[in-house]
Amino acid sequence: MIGGHDAVILAAGGSQRLGRPKQLLTLDGESLIARVSRLVDATGPGKTIAVLGAYAERLCGQLNGAMAVFNPDWATGMASSLRLAADALAGRHDPVLVVVVDQLALDEAHLVRLLAAHDGARDTVTAYGETLGVPAVLRAATLARAAHLRGDTGFRALWSDEAPLAIRADALAIDVDTEDDVARAIAAGLLDRD
Repeated sequence: MIGGHDAVILAAGGSQRLGRPKQLLTLDGESLIARVSRLVDATGPGKTIAVLGAYAERLCGQLNGAMAVFNPDWATGMASSLRLAADALAGRHDPVLVVVVDQLALDEAHLVRLLAAHDGARDTVTAYGETLGVPAVLRAATLARAAHLRGDTGFRALWSDEAPLAIRADALAIDVDTEDDVARAIAAGLLDRD
């Protein structure tokens, strides 16, 4: 257990392309939202916020150690969820671990690597392919600037002043947005059969 940080689970999306809540897909009998909240909780955060939206009622009971925050504007994109998370953690000064629910290869070891690498001088993010993104450990000051984000813009827009430290984990490029993605993930053993 690492500790010394807060955490945000972004789980408000409506899974429009999939047509059903991806947060409730399962791996080894555990829903993706329950799995991610368990992995986050294992890192010892001081406070964990789970931003829920489209399927909030169905997801609330699946959170392990996380406080649910409802995003009524979930359909406008990720920026509204990041703004809510920043509001919920306002006044706290610890770095913030930010995760999403649909990175099927995510494990506790990668979260621990991110947290251990974070020195507070800049944000620490995951690199896969050419992408820098989540999971990430943001400085509290970075998350506080989320108030300026709009639409489906994530925190990458906040890195204009300084490049983050990147920890490579190419397996995390695999996510699920469509039924074809789900079929490939089932074939690879990354999701249970329906």
